[in-house]
Amino acid sequence: MLDKKIEEILNKQIAIEGQASYKYLALASWCDNKGFAGAAKFLFEHSDEERMHMMKLLNYVIDKGGKVVVPAVEQPRSDFKNIKEVFEYAYDGEQQVTAAINEIVSLSLKLNDHTTNNFIQWYVNEQLEEENLYRQILDRIELIGEGGNALYLIDLEIDKLSKGAGGMAVIPE
Repeated sequence: MLDKKIEEILNKQIAIEGQASYKYLALASWCDNKGFAGAAKFLFEHSDEERMHMMKLLNYVIDKGGKVVVPAVEQPRSDFKNIKEVFEYAYDGEQQVTAAINEIVSLSLKLNDHTTNNFIQWYVNEQLEEENLYRQILDRIELIGEGGNALYLIDLEIDKLSKGAGGMAVIPE
């Protein structure tokens, strides 16, 4: 059985992951609308990945005999000046997710809940990868610039980071 404090913080994380999935849908839609097909594909995949993160948490709470609270999702921001702002917004979101995951780790350690601490370590590692990925994208945008043909090159570079046809995401056409 889950401690009520752990159940509460995991439900909060379920909401955060669900919101992140919707945020990536909004970012992908913006990119698609602006002709960034590679970036749109990449962000649609990340939306699916965030939903998977949410479902993994949801199933953990159920498996531990807890009560899941399915969250309401707010409409995400969808207006951006440029591709750099899109990825700054995504990077900021990943940093917020990392902070929330760290809260779960701290609480699980405080409560000696080693099962939850072990479970959440997957997310700790995932967030390390995610933050690094978005930092790399921002570094590439900074290096390439945003003028003229640079936008096309940025889109190609981001497309290379996609899981592609072998990935778990199904990208709408």
